[in-house]
Amino acid sequence: MAGFVDVVLRGLILVLTSVALGGVAWLRFVLRAEAHVKPDAPTALALRAIAVAALGAAVAQAAIVLVGLGALADAHGAWPVGAFLDTTFALTAIGRVVLAAAVAALALTMTRRAVSGRVWAALAVTATLLVASSAVVSHAVARVEWRAPLVALDALHQLAAALWVGGLAHLTLYAITDGRSGESVPPSVHAGLAAPATTIRRFSTLAFWSMAAIVLAGVALSVAYVGDPAALVGTAYGVMVVSKVALLVPALALAYVNMRAARRAAAAPGARLFGFVEVELGLGITILFAAASLTSLPPAVDVTTDRATVAEVATRFTPAPPRLTSPPIGDLLRAADPLMGRQVERKPIERAWSEYNHHWAGLFVVTMGALTILHFVGVRMARHWPLVFLGLATFLFVRNDPRAWPLGPAGFWESLTLPDVLQHRTFVLLVIAFAVFEWMVRTQRLPERPWGFVFPLLCAIGGGLLLTHSHAMFNLKDEFLSEVTHAPLGILGAFAGWGRWLEMRLPAAGRAPGWIWRGCFTAVGLILLFYREG
Repeated sequence: MAGFVDVVLRGLILVLTSVALGGVAWLRFVLRAEAHVKPDAPTALALRAIAVAALGAAVAQAAIVLVGLGALADAHGAWPVGAFLDTTFALTAIGRVVLAAAVAALALTMTRRAVSGRVWAALAVTATLLVASSAVVSHAVARVEWRAPLVALDALHQLAAALWVGGLAHLTLYAITDGRSGESVPPSVHAGLAAPATTIRRFSTLAFWSMAAIVLAGVALSVAYVGDPAALVGTAYGVMVVSKVALLVPALALAYVNMRAARRAAAAPGARLFGFVEVELGLGITILFAAASLTSLPPAVDVTTDRATVAEVATRFTPAPPRLTSPPIGDLLRAADPLMGRQVERKPIERAWSEYNHHWAGLFVVTMGALTILHFVGVRMARHWPLVFLGLATFLFVRNDPRAWPLGPAGFWESLTLPDVLQHRTFVLLVIAFAVFEWMVRTQRLPERPWGFVFPLLCAIGGGLLLTHSHAMFNLKDEFLSEVTHAPLGILGAFAGWGRWLEMRLPAAGRAPGWIWRGCFTAVGLILLFYREG
């Protein structure tokens, strides 16, 4: 439980601190805000966004401290506060809370009055330290060799990512306040905005150099932490690095398209450009959550005895006849270890149960994928395809955790203290939300805007959660082989979500986004249909 919450909070902190530092760069290099000048409307808006993000980062960082203390509590529930405060992690975490609070206070002060260049410099330095300080508790600090260069590379990698993702967040906010997303904005906010083409060109330059630093530092860190190429597919760390690259490549392509469009724009860029920016931002946020999950994994170069071979990983993706008959629940409960006890090993009957679940879930998703395609080509009755989600949700709720209620002896609330059960229940809620909102949109019971955006957002969130999903197992290798299919599922989920987003936001883009998200959606079902655990 603590591990899953910790990863989610780390991802949230990466996003929020990126908005803070990216906002500072946005103000200085894009809006060209100056010292000794009272902030105009767009500058004040960006400063408020920085303050809110920094305050959120402070709260999330404090929550990580509490989660860490809770995980170290003894049998009587006492927290080892004294020993905990002696650790580098605790001191760094507390320092980051102070830095985040300072960024928020400075930004709020600057929204109300003109300030000197020293205050602007203090904001920039504090925001930079807030982002870079996370390198102090990264894998680099634990290395015996090349510690200082790795810490510097890690800090550079995170600073560049913050400038890119945070800048994209402020560019998206700019698009909304400029009225280019179809939103109604007050004249006071609209006034003072720079010419859109000029703003985009300035940001493109900042984004280009940020992306270059991300790639160069990322390659160097990957060489140091992954080691040999086989580790890219044989370890959880390596697979997550590959997942980040798979998400980064289309984000780079979108960035290139946006940069070319900005350079060609003689007047205000249209919604097509900003629509691509929104998707680029979404992929960037997903990458940050994938990066957060890396912090909870041992570097691939250190995993030697529990590393899977390429052949073992390939076996998990080799199609085989689906298992459509379930083992009896009574036999599973007699053979399996108690849910709330120590898991000694994963029994063959548990593997068979899991494969059956995945295969039937795949049938549900493939069916929906086929119906979405039929609806896309004009079969009106197929518009009810989201209702199949309700059947999937019911199936998952009953079958996902057989040792918990309603099939097993463990109580509903008691079982939620386990991270894998909590994540399974969370996915069920997401599936139900999929069904309700998308069906009501497809049948015009709800307007496509804004309710149609629920489906792509939940797809993207679900994909991000899959990249942080984990099973508590006794063996690191078995855990990795059980989860290796989560990475492509998470990536396809993110692509499906943002493909649907583009379909709604950019009708002028044609039918390509529609085919992309439907293809990714169907591919998710096929992976589930041929899922294997041995």
